[in-house]
Amino acid sequence: MESVLKDILLINVFGEDKPGVTSAVTSLLSNFDVTILDIGQAVIHDQLNLGLLAAIPGEANSDDLMAQVQACTTELNMRVKFLPISEQRYQQWVEQQGKPRHIVTLLARKIEAQHLAALTAVVSRYQLNIDKMVRLSGRIDLHETEELGRACVEFSVRGEASNPQAFKKSLLELAHQYDIDIAFQEDNIFRRNRRLVVFDMDSTLIDAEVIDELAIEAGVGQQVAEITEAAMQGKLDFKQSFEQRLALLEGLDASVLQKIAQRLQLNEGAEHLISTLKKLGYKTAIVSGGFSFFGEYLQEILGVDYVYANQLDIENGKVTGRVKGDIIDGQRKADLLRELAMRDGLMLEQVIAVGDGANDLPMLDIAGLGIAFRAKPLVEASAKQAISSLGLDGILYLLGYSDKDTGILG
Repeated sequence: MESVLKDILLINVFGEDKPGVTSAVTSLLSNFDVTILDIGQAVIHDQLNLGLLAAIPGEANSDDLMAQVQACTTELNMRVKFLPISEQRYQQWVEQQGKPRHIVTLLARKIEAQHLAALTAVVSRYQLNIDKMVRLSGRIDLHETEELGRACVEFSVRGEASNPQAFKKSLLELAHQYDIDIAFQEDNIFRRNRRLVVFDMDSTLIDAEVIDELAIEAGVGQQVAEITEAAMQGKLDFKQSFEQRLALLEGLDASVLQKIAQRLQLNEGAEHLISTLKKLGYKTAIVSGGFSFFGEYLQEILGVDYVYANQLDIENGKVTGRVKGDIIDGQRKADLLRELAMRDGLMLEQVIAVGDGANDLPMLDIAGLGIAFRAKPLVEASAKQAISSLGLDGILYLLGYSDKDTGILG
């Protein structure tokens, strides 16, 4: 025979963390045949906060239960609070479980109170409710400099933004105002089930545009750099601008390619990100409007699985100013991402794309998670997510991995 429910009680135990607190309290509750409807626990700087939502059967004595819990926690040098929950209020809480859930991720070199105040105010303004907050970054050394530091707090929020477009715009404005990054993504089954990461190369994996480096060696650096910048800003068609820049390289000695490759600098966090992704079982790819010589050089250094880039045409040891085959532009990048996903039997929702230029937007748009990295304003505003304040390994936070998770991998 089903027991009749008497009371619903929220039991909140708090104090200095020590082994055995949860065990002692739940063992005592078991003597009253209590059903646990919800449970949560957090420890911040050795201070425990344990919450239990308990359904007390009709035959149990609630006053006796509370007195025994009080005595138990006192013996443990802990404190306890009891809050009765009406059945109506509990039912309202149950009905909320069907509402959409999202993840808001705050990334910065150092998280200030003003960042949290501003972000939570915007979340509240657009009718979203924060259910949980957790720090994903490691414990912070007080003497750590802002340049080297990185911090991340993840919020689990419930509900739909009252005006999604205005909400996204507000988050972007906050990010610019405080020099932080804020990601907002649906909390769904794909978040930790993505299996392929596709990277642009120039200004994404490396801190350079290789065609500009080639142009410097050819003595046409300024001309090419101006065309490159206009193309990345979306002011020029990529394919046409690429052909213009490439033509200016005609006659360049091919021996300079190795010299340029050896001086390329990886962007912050690139090595850590890719090595961690590989250990987690992800496939990685470079899909670039740059050149295959440099993509393959990075593949050897980083252990990237696939490389697709333009192949420079070289005759008699000289660059001809052309490429072999079709130019990889924005649409071709998106097509290659689709092909890679199909090859690995993946849905597009399981693919992450990372880039910085206007020609990356087509692949950022179709990927399950499209991330603009230190991107041009047009790209940052158009992409689903953007990271500018941290290095590439900040992407691990967007996937829900903590420093503790990735530290275990070495």
